[in-house]
Amino acid sequence: MNDHFVCVKVDREERPDLDSVYMDAVVALTGQGGWPMTVFLTPEGEPFFGGTYFPPEPRHGLPSFRQLLTAVAEAWRDRRAEIQRDAGSITAELRRAAEPSHEPLTSSLLADAVRGLRRSFDPEWGGFGQAPKFPPASALEFLLRRNELELVTKTLDAMALGGMYDLVGGGFHRYSVDREWLIPHFEKMLYDNALLIPAYLHAWVVTDNPRYREVTERTAGYLLRELLLPEGGFASAQDADTDGVEGLTYTWAGEDDVPPELMHPFEHGRFVLRGDLDEETRARLLAERERRPQPLRDDKAVASWNGLAVTALAKAGRRLERDDLVAAARACAEFLLGPLSTGAGRLHRTWRAGRAGQAGVLDDYADVANGLYELHVATGELHWLEECRRLALLAVELFGDEDRGGFFLTPSDGEPLVSRKKDFDDHPTPSGNSMLAYVLLRLARLWGDAELERRAVGVFRFVAPQIARAPSAFGHALCALDLHFSAPREIAVIGPPDAEVARAALSGFDPNAVVAFGPGGGVPLLEGKDYVDGRPAVYICENFACRAPRV
Repeated sequence: MNDHFVCVKVDREERPDLDSVYMDAVVALTGQGGWPMTVFLTPEGEPFFGGTYFPPEPRHGLPSFRQLLTAVAEAWRDRRAEIQRDAGSITAELRRAAEPSHEPLTSSLLADAVRGLRRSFDPEWGGFGQAPKFPPASALEFLLRRNELELVTKTLDAMALGGMYDLVGGGFHRYSVDREWLIPHFEKMLYDNALLIPAYLHAWVVTDNPRYREVTERTAGYLLRELLLPEGGFASAQDADTDGVEGLTYTWAGEDDVPPELMHPFEHGRFVLRGDLDEETRARLLAERERRPQPLRDDKAVASWNGLAVTALAKAGRRLERDDLVAAARACAEFLLGPLSTGAGRLHRTWRAGRAGQAGVLDDYADVANGLYELHVATGELHWLEECRRLALLAVELFGDEDRGGFFLTPSDGEPLVSRKKDFDDHPTPSGNSMLAYVLLRLARLWGDAELERRAVGVFRFVAPQIARAPSAFGHALCALDLHFSAPREIAVIGPPDAEVARAALSGFDPNAVVAFGPGGGVPLLEGKDYVDGRPAVYICENFACRAPRV
């Protein structure tokens, strides 16, 4: 490798911009993508060949990686002009900008999406499609908004049976290799768990099923126990392997003191657990498991994933009346606006071992802004809403496309790449475009700002033509569209969140209502509203036309 190439190893979590651009190139070259990914570039960064996995020895028609390196080096030596022409053509295709739709946006998009999700729904085990299955948190949130409870509860129930869900320690593994959510890939990601906490929480609010509350609390407990960093942020993930063995920490042997009816075969004579686990047994097994060697933790903090964690903990803390969860959300927000921010108030992408690295991308600004909004609702502290708006407006400035609408992944003053991309898929996390559109719509309703709404609609014009193709890939965009088509409903609360009148006003599942706590200046919804005879008050409004206050 070093004889013929300048080798650059990229962490796709730190540089999602590079990963996105060159993954598009590999898909264009081979018809498929995935990781690990190897791409060969000209000195100008233009791709001319690439692929995913190349084995150490030739097999199944694939050359070995060593053979590939030799062939590419020889081709570059002997046919350089031809390769450079091909690389230029590939780059030109990568630079071809997507065009927004100019068709009217109508609420039929939502009904069509529900029908599409029903078609791909697994009626026995929930979720969408066949194996492998990934947790579809954003799609479930959309379906809950549409009152499609059968699809939501079937999926949440099946996922929580055990296997992909960790019955002993709480939290969810990355995905299930089967359609039953039983045998997982044992990696645990911050973002999966941060997205699933609100999904189970909201299902609990709607159905009053105590199992959903239990899963919410166990998953939040997992974040605090295993992923919390001393600085207040959260680590990215835990490995699937322990000592080189997949699932070693999480699986059980036949001779272990585990109820036999819970044990389901995995591999190498070990078992995963599924079924009803009483609290005494669960605590005993967790204590036993913690004495084992543990999987390595990726202690890199990613800004966008920490923003998702702030949202999850703030929502759960408020709904469950758990001050410790709200405190954890606040500490994480302070970490994001402190060590993970520049002196000028811009976000870094990552932080590890006392050092921040790389400029933040669109997803970072969008997810953190949304988390700060939810923290405002949980605490009533106006500072978080102000910071939410500051970051959202900064994101519009740094990432907005003034000509076509939507938002680029990288900032306008970022490192020049061969292509400046816009991403819209909400898999495995909400895209920066759909999340920022959602945040801008909320702020537009609190500030009465039509320009912010226009910016959000610019995103929808790119997403709308793609939804019919794969609605499960645009779950959060569908949530944002649901907000867009909903009748405006603003709730101004004058007083603290724990005031009886505030708790009553915010107790139900009303995902399209926007909320601001006062009194305080600078938020148009709060102007002219105050305590009533010294008592906390709630003002329910539609387009700033408010009913008589509740006290």
